[in-house]
Amino acid sequence: MDRQPKIFGVTGWKNSGKTGLVVRLVRELTARGYRVSTVKHAHHDCDVDRPGADSHQHREAGAHEVALVSGARVAVMQELRGAPEPSLEDILARLAPCDIVLVEGYKREPIPKIEARRREAKSMSPLAPLDPQILAIASDHASDTDGLPHFDLDDTDGVADFILRTLGLAGIARRR
Repeated sequence: MDRQPKIFGVTGWKNSGKTGLVVRLVRELTARGYRVSTVKHAHHDCDVDRPGADSHQHREAGAHEVALVSGARVAVMQELRGAPEPSLEDILARLAPCDIVLVEGYKREPIPKIEARRREAKSMSPLAPLDPQILAIASDHASDTDGLPHFDLDDTDGVADFILRTLGLAGIARRR
């Protein structure tokens, strides 16, 4: 396993199918033996904690960071309290070693990406013409791709193969 993971993004407008594609890709790539981590960007005030929980009470009391640790998982919540949102680079530095990091969202980050498009998306305006880092399109409909490779949004195997080729991992079997 490399010390520096390979990074690939899935971008698109709200309701474009990003999360479904990322979930299917995680299943596929882990089934192929890769250790995969994900980073999801949220534009809204998201909260993974719930009112009444001990950890929520710690945060409400003013804790800067709260680590919730059990035999099954670890979660670290950091309150920004007006500080700027950390960069993708800062978040990637916090992740444990892995082979691939799939990044959902982060439309403007200079990382290789695939654009998800769905008829039910918030916008049908294509992102690829404005972002040279978008290397392919995955959609649920015929779409002008400006010459970029096109995949059906449900073609998880094809998209996974494309990502592995792009990251230079094609043909490198991982078995754990």
